[in-house]
Amino acid sequence: MATATTSASAQAPISPNRLAALRRFNLAMAALHAVQGALMLAISSDFALPVTHAFLEFDEATGRLLPGRGELFTLRIGPLVAGFLFLSAVAHLAVATVGFRRYALDLADGANYARWLEYAFSSSLMIVMIAMLTGIYDAASLVLIVAANASMILFGWMMERHNRLTERTDWTAFVFGCIAGAAPWLAIALYLWSPGQEGGPPGFVYGIFFSIFVFFNVFALNMVLQYRRVGPWRDYLYGERAYVVLSLVAKSALAWQVFAGTLRPS
Repeated sequence: MATATTSASAQAPISPNRLAALRRFNLAMAALHAVQGALMLAISSDFALPVTHAFLEFDEATGRLLPGRGELFTLRIGPLVAGFLFLSAVAHLAVATVGFRRYALDLADGANYARWLEYAFSSSLMIVMIAMLTGIYDAASLVLIVAANASMILFGWMMERHNRLTERTDWTAFVFGCIAGAAPWLAIALYLWSPGQEGGPPGFVYGIFFSIFVFFNVFALNMVLQYRRVGPWRDYLYGERAYVVLSLVAKSALAWQVFAGTLRPS
């Protein structure tokens, strides 16, 4: 599915001043994520949701297999929110310190594999939390949501890795990633707008659904602009900074919406 677009991996050398600015930028992002994560642990209530499992059991009276459901454990939402914030903090700290040389080499080559590794974990925690707030508690369903979301992110990794080797941008990985990424949102939408449902989740859950759905799609738009080399996105580092800012804003928006809706101390 190749196009006539020039690959975004063709980059000019990165100057020492720009590298130094990137190091400071990542350190600042690490601090902002870490502070929010610490606040979530310190001020959140103990609100928790169940993780359940479904099974079949034999009813001796009727001689039939009947569906059953049990609770595996409860999951506190405050630490889950702090978790995706701390994951980003650790990732930014790592690329600004011990991993900075590798980070700089990858950026010069039009890629950032550390980004995709962090997103595979942090965005999967985010989507699991959104799913649970809409009523998806089944452990098997949550595992599949994580797998689909992580696959979407890893297709982003593949997109950058593959297009280092092409003269023209190949969008195959991008398209496959969009397909994988749509599945969790469709599942969540089914729970939000289930036929025959009375009442439904509180209003803030709908706000989370729409706002974070938009943010997830803006990440994809940022990649398109990078590979189409539109305006300032001709510079790969502009897109890199956009990813970082989007990540901070999306995680902060989700964290504080959840806090306002469920985690405020009573």
